[in-house]
Amino acid sequence: MVDPRISIIDGRLRGVKDIIVVSSGKGGVGKSLTASVLALILTRRGYKVGLLDLDFTSPSTHLILGVRGLNPTEDKGIIPVEVFGLRHMSIVYYTKDKSTSLRGEDLSNILTELLAVTGWGELDFLILDMPPGIGDTTLDVIKYISRSRFLLVATPSILAFSTVQKLVDLLKSQNITIIGVLENIGRSDTALAKHVRDIGVKYLGTIPFDDQIEGSIGNVDKLFNTEFASSIEKLVLPNILEAR
Repeated sequence: MVDPRISIIDGRLRGVKDIIVVSSGKGGVGKSLTASVLALILTRRGYKVGLLDLDFTSPSTHLILGVRGLNPTEDKGIIPVEVFGLRHMSIVYYTKDKSTSLRGEDLSNILTELLAVTGWGELDFLILDMPPGIGDTTLDVIKYISRSRFLLVATPSILAFSTVQKLVDLLKSQNITIIGVLENIGRSDTALAKHVRDIGVKYLGTIPFDDQIEGSIGNVDKLFNTEFASSIEKLVLPNILEAR
């Protein structure tokens, strides 16, 4: 039996011009920070932007943005919270930062529900912050949102890259557009650039370690003044915009 919610998803996303999926092979590489800062930068550039946190077991975009005391409203569906000029949606608005024990079927059900009930309206960009690795959520996004483009985040670690490579293989097999691989906490002598180019993917560049990041979490103004944000604007933004 076909889930009737699936037929609603395309309608909910009809007003969204571009969907950027920020993904990684492993956790802790700066994926959620990249998604959040990218959404903020696009918003400040005058674009209409939404940010959807799909890392259901460890959502963190609300912490990065410093969202407090806000909740989605209802009007023929769920209307995302508006914060700093962008529309934000996360499971944390319903779990209240409590731990969640979710398995594959639960994850797929929550994803389908969120996509089917969330009304984004007209957007230039919808940024999706994914859980790390290749799991049910990633597979479902590929299945239900075929017009998305993937931005991959990695560190110089060979272990981190090995999972990214598997994700690249999956995306290529499904003819999904890959914007490129962004290296976080990189070094000038890293071999990641060569590895990325060897598998036929664009290497976007490296973001050096930024010791100001930790003290900027939850404070958008401080975030904009970090080297991390400057690097996102320089390395990622042109590649996001050039194909539009």
